[in-house]
Amino acid sequence: MRYGLIGEKLGHSFSKLIHEQLCDYTYDLIPLARDEVDGFLTRREFAAINVTIPYKETVIPYLAFIDPAAQAIGAVNTVVNRGGLLYGYNTDFAGIEYLLDRHGFVLEGKKVLILGSGGTCKTASAVARRRGARELYVVSRTAGEGRISYEQAMAAHADADVLINTTPVGMYPNLDARPIDLAAFPQLLAVVDVIYNPLRTALLQQADALSIPNCNGLEMLVAQAKYAAERFTGAQLLDERIAQVHAQLCADRKNLALIGMPSCGKSTVGQILAQQMGKKFVDLDERIVQRAGKSIVDIFAEVGEAGFRVQEKEALRQIAGQTGLVIATGGGVIKDADNVRLLRHNSAICFIDRDLENLIPSDPARPLSSGYEAVRTMYEQRLPLYRGYADFIVENNGEISCTVQQIREKFYETACS
Repeated sequence: MRYGLIGEKLGHSFSKLIHEQLCDYTYDLIPLARDEVDGFLTRREFAAINVTIPYKETVIPYLAFIDPAAQAIGAVNTVVNRGGLLYGYNTDFAGIEYLLDRHGFVLEGKKVLILGSGGTCKTASAVARRRGARELYVVSRTAGEGRISYEQAMAAHADADVLINTTPVGMYPNLDARPIDLAAFPQLLAVVDVIYNPLRTALLQQADALSIPNCNGLEMLVAQAKYAAERFTGAQLLDERIAQVHAQLCADRKNLALIGMPSCGKSTVGQILAQQMGKKFVDLDERIVQRAGKSIVDIFAEVGEAGFRVQEKEALRQIAGQTGLVIATGGGVIKDADNVRLLRHNSAICFIDRDLENLIPSDPARPLSSGYEAVRTMYEQRLPLYRGYADFIVENNGEISCTVQQIREKFYETACS
């Protein structure tokens, strides 16, 4: 191999996609157990590699040269093989700086909390010091030299201005996990979560709910990959490539979740959209039926609506962390706010709004909407939820082709937001 990434768990890494869009080379993902790292680095059968959790410090003893910036940080994420000698760099530093600048997050004169104590924490700390942070605290599960505990952070530093999460807490598949409660820090001006899978972690969703400006780590990942690719090849790439690759990655990987009343056209429109957009179509109701081994009518008959909603959430949890999907949800998915939080991890949410007179009463396969009055009552009850949870709304009262085109346009407009 020439180029690639080593780490412990790489099954959901975007690095291969990013590097192969940035440059004309093949980039391999090489998951290594701890007892495999020594052999891999000793053989040196690569031209250059990136390094991710948990080996950013492990690689250092194998290096003949460490860039002064990486040495000061104490973590390496880029290794170049030059004639059998390994040279180490840290492009995460430039990646974090790019991310902060891109979103206008200022650290100068601010109190900064950095969650985690690994290699990325060291890099973020170096950036914070360079950017003139007034106070800087590393927050870890246990207090120690240079670290405070989460309890100490919440008790003594409620006036923090900026919070940066460098831990893996909240990373797929642990979608519900959150490293800290942001409500304990009412003066926060910015939250950065270096996690990029899912795109919207539980931490960032809480930041949204509290109206705190925030961002994930995907742009940082693309930026550091651009700077690493320059080390790999010796060729300079335009900074504009970062935004281009990031936008394409968001459009390709982000899900489109369709919500709306029964008979509003979610399944029909969703299948067309998936085909046109190169995404996989998933019908949530069909997934529930497959998991249960029985029809929705039978599920309702056996466990009622409450039991069905439990099964709905379990089915949704299975797909919420996946990417590149068009998801047609059931009409009542919005009745549980947890379902919406699951969708928001990786999806832009579109409400397909269809006029009440165009909503045909469903057959008995849809137990809650089997007559006009039932549909009217349901529409009035659910409309505020559909509108409130949607990232954008498209009406479906005319030609389906027009509906599909409008949804595509609005999805691509919001894909990177």
